[in-house]
Amino acid sequence: MEAIFKFLTKLGKNNNKEWFDANRSQYQDLKQEYIGIVDKVIQQCTVFDPMLKGVEASKAIFRINRDVRFSKNKAPYKTNFGASINPGGKKTMIAGYYIHLEPGKSFLAAGTYMPEPPYLSAIRQEIDYNLEEFKKIVNTKEFKMEFTSLSAEDALKTVPKGYDKENPALEFLKLKHFIVVKDLTDNDVLSKHFIKNTSKSFKAAIPLIAFLRRIKD
Repeated sequence: MEAIFKFLTKLGKNNNKEWFDANRSQYQDLKQEYIGIVDKVIQQCTVFDPMLKGVEASKAIFRINRDVRFSKNKAPYKTNFGASINPGGKKTMIAGYYIHLEPGKSFLAAGTYMPEPPYLSAIRQEIDYNLEEFKKIVNTKEFKMEFTSLSAEDALKTVPKGYDKENPALEFLKLKHFIVVKDLTDNDVLSKHFIKNTSKSFKAAIPLIAFLRRIKD
């Protein structure tokens, strides 16, 4: 893992095709190392999330090339290794898990990010109908020890269409992503217990994952 961090740090200082081409073989080796790490996480997570059986680590990781077509930042490469682990593949909306490794910016996440409008509406409706159940999920001791609370990134400032401002579920209904995030220090990532600790964090999120998966858009 330390070699991955060293490579990403150097890439951040030399984010150009010439440097990357000269170090491509090292990247390929480290990519395989990362695939191995993700595979071990998947194997541990299938114990509490059987739907992950058959998920291939090599298909869960993201390309290191950036899509710069609509970005002001034209750096060609990401400075992180990322993997989205879920039953339907990394491009689906099925709730799952995410591992992000980046020096000084690593984190874990679980849930569903940027759900499409029909799915987002269905999630809000399910929470509205089952508020006490949802509150219990996000207030358990295990959940709060690992993630604290749901991410409020991009949350609405106003009441979502179709709901009343007095709705007791309003704090959740304003959310646009239904994910939990756990920031990691570099020491957390470099720990020999990283894989075990990661699966432990993801296990704490399984009630949220199950709630989101049962919703049909």
